[in-house]
Amino acid sequence: MRVRDWQDILADVTEGSADADGWRAVAGDRRDGIGEDLYLGHPDAGVYQVKTYAKNPFEVQGVGTELARRIDDDLDPLFPERAGGRFGVQRGIADEDDAERTAKRLGSVVETHRDAPTTAADFFDDVMGALDSPAYGPMEYDAYGRPEGLDALADEFEEAERLLSADLDDLVDEEGVARGFQ
Repeated sequence: MRVRDWQDILADVTEGSADADGWRAVAGDRRDGIGEDLYLGHPDAGVYQVKTYAKNPFEVQGVGTELARRIDDDLDPLFPERAGGRFGVQRGIADEDDAERTAKRLGSVVETHRDAPTTAADFFDDVMGALDSPAYGPMEYDAYGRPEGLDALADEFEEAERLLSADLDDLVDEEGVARGFQ
């Protein structure tokens, strides 16, 4: 297992060739210490874990790793098929021309859904398509605690949980975050 910067892990997700709408996620507060845990999974692309914290209101720091190359039968039930929340991972827009094309596609999606009786899930899927999102799907998330799925995944990947927590705690200590925002 190789621990890397959390943004490198998200770059792996965004640059992969997996179906964009096949991703699932579980996220919430860390068990111990400041910050958040996030598990991203795709049947064909694997399972990734990211641990982050807000260094200050403008900067997020963190670590992550690839945990598995695919979701097997033991891992599949730990990720939500449907959930109250949704997530999406985006790439940056390359230039002004790309921004204009994306804005036109997005405007068309909004107009279509304004005039048609569609669901919020359909709207979300179409927005992610218009934005050319490389990864999106259902997410089990708790902004004030830890969803059950998060604890189940942490228990399944106990060694990774321990190593990533230690590395994130080292980052927090090095930056002096315990003193407050810098």
